[in-house]
Amino acid sequence: MHHLITEIQSLGIRVHEDMAGRKGGAGPAEGRAFIVNGIPVSVPLAAAYVSQSPFSLQTPQTPETGYELLKNGKPVSRIRVVEEPEFYSRSTEEGIPYRQIALLHGKDCLATTVLQECVHWKTSQRCSFCATQATLAAKQTLAKKTPLQLAQVAKAARETDGVTHMVLTSGTGDPPGSEISYLAQCVRAIKAHANIPVQVQIAPPKDLGLMEELAHAGVESLGIHIESFDAEILSKVAPAKARIGLDHYEKAWKKAVELFGVNQVSSFIIAGLGEKEGSIAWGSEFLADLGVYPFVVPLRPIPGSRLAKAKPPESDIMKRLYETVARILRDKGLATDKILAGCARCGACSALSSYETKEKELVCHSARNRAERAEAFRIRREVFVLEQGLFDGSDQDENDGDSIHLVARQKKRIIGTVRIYRDPDKTPDKWIGGRLAVEKNFRAGSAGSALVREAMKRVKKKGCREFLAHIQEKNIPFFLHLGWKPVEPVRLHFGRPHQKMQADLTLVPKDA
Repeated sequence: MHHLITEIQSLGIRVHEDMAGRKGGAGPAEGRAFIVNGIPVSVPLAAAYVSQSPFSLQTPQTPETGYELLKNGKPVSRIRVVEEPEFYSRSTEEGIPYRQIALLHGKDCLATTVLQECVHWKTSQRCSFCATQATLAAKQTLAKKTPLQLAQVAKAARETDGVTHMVLTSGTGDPPGSEISYLAQCVRAIKAHANIPVQVQIAPPKDLGLMEELAHAGVESLGIHIESFDAEILSKVAPAKARIGLDHYEKAWKKAVELFGVNQVSSFIIAGLGEKEGSIAWGSEFLADLGVYPFVVPLRPIPGSRLAKAKPPESDIMKRLYETVARILRDKGLATDKILAGCARCGACSALSSYETKEKELVCHSARNRAERAEAFRIRREVFVLEQGLFDGSDQDENDGDSIHLVARQKKRIIGTVRIYRDPDKTPDKWIGGRLAVEKNFRAGSAGSALVREAMKRVKKKGCREFLAHIQEKNIPFFLHLGWKPVEPVRLHFGRPHQKMQADLTLVPKDA
């Protein structure tokens, strides 16, 4: 079924014109949502390329039976249209239709662009895939939705149509970042009236402390969308985002994970912008290791945008990408069903969630926030201070600040850790590993070897050519089994016999 969803999102479905849905705006414009095997799917219906699609619909005998989806005239699945919600028929006291304030996305997600104007539309810096102000020019929406308007629509949508979460996005303010305080005001009103989970989507502000106001307002999930990890492509299609720079995006994602939690921060990655395919896999793993959900979506050409005449990527490309990213999500312990609100929870614009598989029992990743780092240091203290007596009071030292702290997690519990850092002499291709520690009750499992392999994979991706560690003499057989070799005689280290060893990084698979 996941392959079918991928195909119809790339190729579209041929339908009668009166069924084609809205023609512009942000989000899944130019189409409408269907339910395919219980999964909400936003499908392009009216773009020029859809006329060549092998998919079409056979009208149902009764609305309850749904449509028959045909491929080259042959039935392949029964699907149901998500009908217009009841709240669309309502208006405010001033006569403003609710549908100009917020729209239903997927089957149970309420979405709105709070501030429809974007400072980048005044210049050549606007995103090529965006049609935010085109919708405003067509008078399909309001330039600025008030907190009360949003609260009223959210309450109605929850009570009459079963909406379970909400997405607030916005054009970039003038100056950039000024929109965040207003978004927080809107969230407070929504929480007071409707009390549903809310995701807010923003560009990384220069002052990352501004995100704290969103957390204080009650936001459950945050979207910080980079769109592409291919720097050349990003500079062409989203120059304002490119100018922010990956370093600042990374700082913003890390700050957001501290504020909102692992798996509650997400970033769109759009496939089909002309990027190198490998950049999506690399970027997805980069995000997932930070605790950020990489929401990979096919390009959806929107009328009024600069990419209006483009086509989504071929379905075979999307299938490969989804399979790759689903493995990354499994290995890092992230999943759609853990997200409290937002586009990735809705999932209608991507087939990614249908490719997700059961989380591995043991996963390894970076310590992604203060709580996970604290667990790593706790385990180290238990092993090296209390159990082995190698250190007095604490094993922490000057290298911890520059280290990447990796952890092994079994289900929801962190059970082991190791750290890696560049050689203190700042040799760029030489890395040091150390402080490998696993809780006593879990040493019979594979946590230790998983951490060492993750460390080897990580340093190799960082350009490491020489990966060294001082190993307690009793652990030499363990490291020999993992492909490490002695490089010096055994010497005393912290008063105990240690063997300096070097990893054979050729053992790390190329696609690891």
